[in-house]
Amino acid sequence: MTGTNGCTGRQLRDMFAAATARLEQSAADIDALNVFPVPDGDTGTNMLLTMRSTMAEALRAPDESASAVARAMARGALMGARGNSGVILSQVLRGLAQGLEGKQAFDGHDLASCLAEASSLAYRGMSHPVEGTMLTVIREASDAAQQAISENSAGVESVLEATVNAARESVARTPSLLPVLRQARVVDAGGQGFLVILEGALACLRGDGEAAAYQVPRTVPAPTPAAVGELEAEGSYGYDTELLVTGENLDPDRVRQELESMGESLIVVGDGNTLKVHIHTLTPGEVITYASRKGTLHDVHILNMDDQHAAFRERSPAPAGDIAIIAVVSGDGMAQVFRSMGVSAIVPGGQTMNPSTGELLEAIEAVPARKAILLPNNLNVVPVAEQARSLAGKEVAVVPTLSTPQGVAALLAFNYEVDLESNAAAMERARGTVTTAEVTRAVRSRQLGKLKTKQGQPIGLVDGELVAAGDDMLRVLEDMLPRMNLDGAEVVTVYYGADTGPSQADEAAGVIRRRAPQAQVEVVNGGQPHYHYIISVE
Repeated sequence: MTGTNGCTGRQLRDMFAAATARLEQSAADIDALNVFPVPDGDTGTNMLLTMRSTMAEALRAPDESASAVARAMARGALMGARGNSGVILSQVLRGLAQGLEGKQAFDGHDLASCLAEASSLAYRGMSHPVEGTMLTVIREASDAAQQAISENSAGVESVLEATVNAARESVARTPSLLPVLRQARVVDAGGQGFLVILEGALACLRGDGEAAAYQVPRTVPAPTPAAVGELEAEGSYGYDTELLVTGENLDPDRVRQELESMGESLIVVGDGNTLKVHIHTLTPGEVITYASRKGTLHDVHILNMDDQHAAFRERSPAPAGDIAIIAVVSGDGMAQVFRSMGVSAIVPGGQTMNPSTGELLEAIEAVPARKAILLPNNLNVVPVAEQARSLAGKEVAVVPTLSTPQGVAALLAFNYEVDLESNAAAMERARGTVTTAEVTRAVRSRQLGKLKTKQGQPIGLVDGELVAAGDDMLRVLEDMLPRMNLDGAEVVTVYYGADTGPSQADEAAGVIRRRAPQAQVEVVNGGQPHYHYIISVE
């Protein structure tokens, strides 16, 4: 493809397949660039999972026009976005789709316009954009594309080459713009991930043949979130039925109208060539028969919700009122805590396994209430939760809880007798009254301020700030105590993780009791992975 002046939709798909293949090879290295040494949903992993979803949808594009392929990729990225970097990447692909709308093929001018739109959308999507991050790299790469066009370089390859060169230089400059990167001696992970994607696309355009190396992984569908809603038929919850329909002249509105009588929690999204259908029904066969008359069926999944509800009912009270609460939680014990407080749905996730936009959206639509409050309980899940809120067919509020203790505090402020807006405001205030302390092990060696961590060493964080590191876990906890606001504490809850025993948890609680004898110190088996202790101070 050397000297390419224009590209088809098939070439666009091949370019992003090559980009995904290169990201597969680089994800671990990008993860290692993350500044903080805590185990969390790392940038390279989140971008890779987002791109996998992007390519899975691209392969289902109804035709090979640039417009159809770009639109499919944008849809896949939107539903598969994970973490902050995944959300930003989904905005980039949305800009690409908007710029290529209605086009069979595209040239360098089109590509430059798409990148400008992508940069604008990425910045608008962030409430507090920070320079020295992935956003800066996208913007400076876009500027370079515009400059290439102004110099009469209209070919796609020449524009993309200028974009890659600018992105590489921009990534190298990120430490000069963001002190925390300079101190950790790393470049921005999201910016590096974006550069890898651009490099993969350019390599394919030049004929390096990397596209053939990537195949969309065959994965088992993610389990349906633990949220089930009652159908009208007494004593039965029916089947959670999901499928994809491809065909011609499909009418989403008409399909939605004709399926309404067959069940509840109905979702029909898509366009004239591809529809995604989700419904809770007593007669999945009827739904499948109807859909098969509309076109070709793909990815049909049917789950028995009676079985799911039997297990759910044993452990959780039925949701009350018109507002459902959905929480992102990791660990059986933590999930039990949230269920016991009236949460309607648990989406598995948190550190190291950030849920996607699609998974959160599915949970929102599955609960029977007409309104919902979403508790992300993790900084990296907040932007994905906001994206799910914007796509939901219900009224949804996101209370941006950054930890499970904040989520518990927010739940205590919930009042079924007031409206959604009042509840969200009260829960927002309540989450700020809790101090969260966490003890885990460093996943990488880092120098942050005066604190140096070694891989595998116990470390302690208070409200997300790294404050202690050492070779002994209890000593690390002792070093954290002055930062945990214990003097006025009334209740301290120690949630111990899957790798910690009850006797060890009792020792940790003893350290806290000696420092705060006035506080009631409780020990709860949270069962969370990676974090030996998550401590709530109220």
